[in-house]
Amino acid sequence: MEISAETVKVLTNFAQINSNIVIKPGNKIMTISEAKNILAEAVVQEEFNSSIGIYDLQEFLSVLNLVDTPSVKFDSSFMRIGGNAGRSIVKYFYADPEMLTTPSKPIDMPEADVWFTLDQTTLSGIKKASSIFGHSQVIVEPDDNTIKLSVVDAENATANTYSVTVDGGYNAPDFKYVLNINNLRMVNDDYEVKISKKLISQFTSVNSSITYWVALEKSSTYGE
Repeated sequence: MEISAETVKVLTNFAQINSNIVIKPGNKIMTISEAKNILAEAVVQEEFNSSIGIYDLQEFLSVLNLVDTPSVKFDSSFMRIGGNAGRSIVKYFYADPEMLTTPSKPIDMPEADVWFTLDQTTLSGIKKASSIFGHSQVIVEPDDNTIKLSVVDAENATANTYSVTVDGGYNAPDFKYVLNINNLRMVNDDYEVKISKKLISQFTSVNSSITYWVALEKSSTYGE
């Protein structure tokens, strides 16, 4: 079975969420952060027939880069990774899934109280502003008939801020949701975002099959 470039891209992103992974039978790959505040799922081209535990995902990706167009054959306790030329073979052993962090199922997203479109330019701007100012939080709040996203230092009212408005809507105008920017570890893409007052958000890619669920900070507020 060949591992597509798209799947390598997914795994590269997932390695930023958790350094290990369990790939279960089927064509869906999931990961969850050690703190269990980020969960991600992607539908991929490949169909896996058995569970595969990978202890060091970054190392595994480096192994795939050793060969051109990596092709994988699965055995009971290891996989054989080779390239099109057929000259190089890597024997890569599985890790025990019981020793790894893995989600049991995707989150059943509650009804959204706030929703908006987040394009990749805006997402990049938020991350860049966070890096420039050293702020770690983005506040989501109403701004007339739009949604305002502000990169702030919640502990310093006089700190510099960065704000941008996005198209969206909400059920009630009294809310102030807080996300930790360090948890926005998604692929740079366009997303449809939903936020629930149960302090969970969902980022669904417009251009691919990746979905992320990110927990909100407990300092978030919502009034009926």
